[in-house]
Amino acid sequence: MVQIGNDWDALLADEFEKDYYLQLRDFLKQEYQSQHIYPPMKDIFHALKYTAYSQVKVVILGQDPYHGFGQAHGMCFSVHAGVPMPPSLQNIFKELHDDIGMFPPASGCLVPWAREGVLLLNTVLTVREGQPNSHKGKGWETLTDHIISLLGEREQPMVFLLWGSNARKKKELIHKPQHLILECAHPSPLSAYRGFFGCGHFSQANQFLYDHGMTPIDWNVVNTKPEDDV
Repeated sequence: MVQIGNDWDALLADEFEKDYYLQLRDFLKQEYQSQHIYPPMKDIFHALKYTAYSQVKVVILGQDPYHGFGQAHGMCFSVHAGVPMPPSLQNIFKELHDDIGMFPPASGCLVPWAREGVLLLNTVLTVREGQPNSHKGKGWETLTDHIISLLGEREQPMVFLLWGSNARKKKELIHKPQHLILECAHPSPLSAYRGFFGCGHFSQANQFLYDHGMTPIDWNVVNTKPEDDV
């Protein structure tokens, strides 16, 4: 039985009993026994653990976890402290510098953002080592689509940052007009120059939160709390 430890438990309890999830769980048991799978099993739901449903202010959607040794820990784009930053994360910090003047931190661990109310959700939550998208189509998308729909139905406004074609397809799950949806290219080196750089999403998100009476995200918290790892 999955235990996240906050309001997600009640919201997802029925989902974790459905046939598709039970089949996914059986698949994962075999995968973790026979392959190198990331993130570690205990870290799969870290994005939900660190950002409760009621606390979400900004949603950033990734695709599937990093597939290199020691990188993934259950939150999109984030890596453990001490692990070299992947190129997409480097580009995120470059845009943060250009947008709000934030200097890149020493650590690529984004747990401090999660504690600020940034849900760092991949649409597929596990992957085989060295095989990107290897767990695509196994059931994770059904669960994460449901999570995105739950967020989209929430009355309190939030910001959805949809970077790249995979994330932008999820726009159809967000129906409430009070939410802000910002779309652009993925921060990958292959596409960042086609609209991610210069998007200004971080300052726009904070302006939206401020305009709706919420405390903006302290994006610089990763510089002030670099030790805040999982």
